[in-house]
Amino acid sequence: MMNGVVSIRNKNGEEKVKIERPGGSSSPIWSIAWNPSKDEHNDILAVADWGQKLSFYQLSGKQIGKDRTLTYDPCCVSYFSKGEYIVMGGSDKQASLYTKDGVRLGTIGEQNSWVWTCRVKPDSNFVVLGCQDGTIACYQLIFSTVHGLYKDRYAYRDSMTDVIVQHLITEQKVRIKCRELVKKIAIYRNRLAIQLPEKILIYELYSDDSSDMHYRIKEKICRKFECNLLVVCSQHIILCQEKRLQCLSFTSVREKEWVMESLIRYIKVIGGPPGREGLLVGLKNGAILKIFVDNPFPITLLKLSTSVRCLDMSASRNKLAVVDEHNTLLVYDINSKELLFQEPNANSVAWNTQCEDMLCFSGNGYLNIKASNFPVHQQKMQGFMVGYNGSKIFCLHVYSMSAVEVPQSAPMYQYLERKMFKEAYQIACLGVTDSDWRDLATEALEGLDFDTAKKAFIRIRDLRYLELINSIEERKKRGENDNELFLADVYAYQGKFHEAAKLYKRTGQESRALSMYTDLRMFEYAKEFVGVTDPKSSRILMTKQADWAKSSKEPRAAAEMYLSAGEHLKAIDIIGEHGWADMLIDIARKLDKAEREPLAKCAFYFKKLKHHGYASETYSKMGDLQALVQLHVETRHWDEAFSLVEKHSQFKNDVFVPYAQWLAENDRFEEAQKAFHKAGRQNEAVKVLEQLTHNAVVENRFNDAGYYYWMLSMQCLDIARESEEQRDKMLKKFERFQHLAELYHVYRSIQRYTVRTRYFDEPFSSHMPETLFNICRFLLNNLTKDIPPGISKVNTLYALAKQSGKLGAYKLARYSYEKLQDLHIPSRFQESIELGSLTVRSKPFHDSEDLIEGMMCYRCSTNNPLLNNQGSVCINCRQPFIYSSSSYEVLPLVQFYLEDGIGDEEAVSLIDLEVPHTDQRDARWQDMDNGELQALRMDDGFDDAEEDPFTAKMSFEQGGSNFVPVKVSRLVLRSMSRRDVLIKRWPRPLKWEYFRSLLPDVSITMCPTCFKMFHSEDYELLVLQHNCCPYCRRPIDEPN
Repeated sequence: MMNGVVSIRNKNGEEKVKIERPGGSSSPIWSIAWNPSKDEHNDILAVADWGQKLSFYQLSGKQIGKDRTLTYDPCCVSYFSKGEYIVMGGSDKQASLYTKDGVRLGTIGEQNSWVWTCRVKPDSNFVVLGCQDGTIACYQLIFSTVHGLYKDRYAYRDSMTDVIVQHLITEQKVRIKCRELVKKIAIYRNRLAIQLPEKILIYELYSDDSSDMHYRIKEKICRKFECNLLVVCSQHIILCQEKRLQCLSFTSVREKEWVMESLIRYIKVIGGPPGREGLLVGLKNGAILKIFVDNPFPITLLKLSTSVRCLDMSASRNKLAVVDEHNTLLVYDINSKELLFQEPNANSVAWNTQCEDMLCFSGNGYLNIKASNFPVHQQKMQGFMVGYNGSKIFCLHVYSMSAVEVPQSAPMYQYLERKMFKEAYQIACLGVTDSDWRDLATEALEGLDFDTAKKAFIRIRDLRYLELINSIEERKKRGENDNELFLADVYAYQGKFHEAAKLYKRTGQESRALSMYTDLRMFEYAKEFVGVTDPKSSRILMTKQADWAKSSKEPRAAAEMYLSAGEHLKAIDIIGEHGWADMLIDIARKLDKAEREPLAKCAFYFKKLKHHGYASETYSKMGDLQALVQLHVETRHWDEAFSLVEKHSQFKNDVFVPYAQWLAENDRFEEAQKAFHKAGRQNEAVKVLEQLTHNAVVENRFNDAGYYYWMLSMQCLDIARESEEQRDKMLKKFERFQHLAELYHVYRSIQRYTVRTRYFDEPFSSHMPETLFNICRFLLNNLTKDIPPGISKVNTLYALAKQSGKLGAYKLARYSYEKLQDLHIPSRFQESIELGSLTVRSKPFHDSEDLIEGMMCYRCSTNNPLLNNQGSVCINCRQPFIYSSSSYEVLPLVQFYLEDGIGDEEAVSLIDLEVPHTDQRDARWQDMDNGELQALRMDDGFDDAEEDPFTAKMSFEQGGSNFVPVKVSRLVLRSMSRRDVLIKRWPRPLKWEYFRSLLPDVSITMCPTCFKMFHSEDYELLVLQHNCCPYCRRPIDEPN
């Protein structure tokens, strides 16, 4: 409106938005227009007033940007149909073109009067003006392409005021907003030059990275230039004005100027050092010049008869491609000025920047690729080709630049046809398919160009052919140079077997051809190749065919073929692996006994198949007695082994040692001992038994451990008897093992009791409480500081505490519980021990008299404590107690020794001379005290001590700390009754031990093997239960 207000109303005329301009009535609104663009996010209204302002508003009334100042009164505003440009006219008598943001781009046309109206034809570039004088004018606007290209960077003008730089490989784009009309663009390496109406801007990249797209302003040349072409270098800009070239520094200093003889049609930077770049210049008169920035004198390269349209120089600067005004492509050798070839229908040309001999040119809707002097390869393409880098061709179609990936297969095959493998490889590196690479590799291999073939096979990762090439190269290093042989190997790898065989035969390598056919299972071809004249080759062929039959899972056929070929070992392997014993024994019987290796293999398989008889027959045929003995031993055919040893005693150790080990493993220790003796290997017997003993202890088989220790002790005794050197050592071991045997024997009962306690509060036990009580006391009295492995003091004290409580030995029970508090107690006993410890404190602090009387010494009649820290001896006379090996009660036995000069045989004979007693009375004990010597003797009712001389011998000196043994004379021996004396008849080197029973009514039995004492009733019961001695396991029917 004239008052400077814009009113936006709906279709009913209702006002929705009111925009008041700052100038008010002094700035009447003369023209408005809506932007028709569909790409804008908001509706935009352009407002032109006679305050000489152009403004833009959103539909909401909010102003966009600032007012644009005009130099005239605008009378009309019109948008292009897509909203990218605005046309305005007014009092300046001309129509002007603006961007959609209001930036003036230029004048469309000048008139003689005011322009009152202007309109743009929809979807076209036609503009119509209406003037005050009645004139109507129509103009067509042509928007020229302003762009620049250097290798893979392309810069072009967008929206007339912006510059977009596009990386053709990575497809990255960056927009540079100049806000003025962009007139010219030039790009080179890291430089970008943009010419605006009043200045030139020089940009540079932030970094040297080839993919960097960040530009910054390096220089501004604030001068107006008029030029046809603009070129930028590292340190200069080149302005082209028809015939003249001017070189300016970035500081606007004109350094050089060249004036040409004709108009300049084409100019291109062809690279060079910074500040010394070279330019390629094409003139209208056909002259082609090379100009260096630092050289005032142009160099004429060629002079054509027609005008130059497009130019490019190859990567090595040796060839020049020219497109003339007749659209003919001419390629020259720069050095010789010779025309190499020419092609028609070209409008642009470019050499490949990575390959010297390749160029491409476009024309008539086709893209043409030419390699060297081969025929041209064509494909359809829209647009204008402007660059060629590797396998990518840069194509400008209308206003967009794109990188087209072009396979280089056609030129590569052209080189392959001429066997130019290295050149073909260079082309392939630009970009071909995997199948093309394989074809190149194969052709190069057949052409014996191993270097190229190797590179190509590496590219497709074909390890099989690479191995072939490496083997050929190694052979060449060793001096082989027969190319036909190499080619034969290549043909064989390629599957051209017949051609390979012919070449092998030609080179005298028939064996290789034979190996090739047999490896491929082509046995018929192999037979044809060999013929019937060569029996050796026929045999080799038969062997190969057998190999194939074996791998084809036809073992019987393979075995028969091996036998036919004389390959007995391979045949035997197959037959043996499949267990065909009948076929194997036929072979063994047919073989000569001198063929030891096949026979040995037959015997090996017979052993494996457990055909003992066949193996024995084979070894006998070979005469290999050592192997025969080993066979009998391995198969446990001991009778055959013993009969062989009887004839050949040198194999004694080879039989008896494994026999003894087998017996020991099967718990037949006595037989094993005899076998070790026969082999003279007592030490090994000891080792086997020690290992078995250790295992029994680890596995808590304490009954077996006790038995094995007893066996070990007897083994040591045997060694001591036979070896003077080891006697002392073995006797010590004997005593130690005897002691351990007894400890483990008794601990078995305690261990069983405590294991059952885990599951039952009052466990069942095979022993009476008195027996278990005695066993615990015996074990604790005999345990030293070094407790044997497996024996638990906690278990022993726990069992003793429980049994003591049952039998009324409360003092001993309290002692046991106190001792347990000092030990590490398992959690399963913790509650029971704590409860028992509390319970026993409510009991009297003394032990049962009956139990104490059971520990009376039969030598001095002293009552001993239930637990004795001195061991199993009397605290008074130091006489060792003799225990029953079943109930572990103290037996009424006293050990006595012979006086010097009395031998065992004589002592036995004297004891056997029993003197009959005329009167038997009840025995009674009587103290004898003569002031210095306190003695205990047994009084048979006679006042004369000669009635029982042994009783007199039992006297001892009171108060002595050393044990005084009972020594008897011949007279005392003669007075003894045979039934009262027990003798442990130990074998040498041990001495016999003699024991006198002081209570003849108590029946005592001694095992004749282990010499353990038992109450006769207990022993008989145990023997009936176990059918053997409970300690040494001697069968009852075995003679002593």
